[in-house]
Amino acid sequence: MERPSEADRLQALDQYGVLDTLPEQAFDRITALAADMFDAPIALVSLIDETRQWFKSRHGLDVESTPRTWAFCAHAIDQAPGSTFVVEDASQDIRFAANPLVTGGPKIQFYAGAVLTTADGHNLGTLCVIDRKPRPSPTPKDLDRLTTLAQIVVDGLELRRANRQAEEKRQLLDMAERMA
Repeated sequence: MERPSEADRLQALDQYGVLDTLPEQAFDRITALAADMFDAPIALVSLIDETRQWFKSRHGLDVESTPRTWAFCAHAIDQAPGSTFVVEDASQDIRFAANPLVTGGPKIQFYAGAVLTTADGHNLGTLCVIDRKPRPSPTPKDLDRLTTLAQIVVDGLELRRANRQAEEKRQLLDMAERMA
């Protein structure tokens, strides 16, 4: 299957209507669980748009977004659909050593992200766990667990989108009834 273009990926992300929405407990529970499972101080549901990395859910981090150019998750979404992306020691990785998220707050050293991939192959972002100290790569079993949690995030996004579409149809039917 051919990988979708960036324009198609951004259009798919837009169809979820999730960017810049309020926090939701379902996603917050997943990031809290991921942080606990990986004993990580930070866990995020991160979505990548044209210019930024926006956090639908964040555990252990106060900012709502960062520039896309700084985002570890932007590297992760370039991977194969449904894959994971791990950086054991960002300060020693040429891609990230000078990154402001590594050299300044929150001082990221370790990153493990499972790509949030839609059924039609669009990588929207990641569910990631982050630490301020280097770590070895998680075991394959642990990465599978992170991937499973990421799939639950995508299921939540799909449900959210279906509910929004159903509400739009209901409003159209109500309008048609009033006009009739």
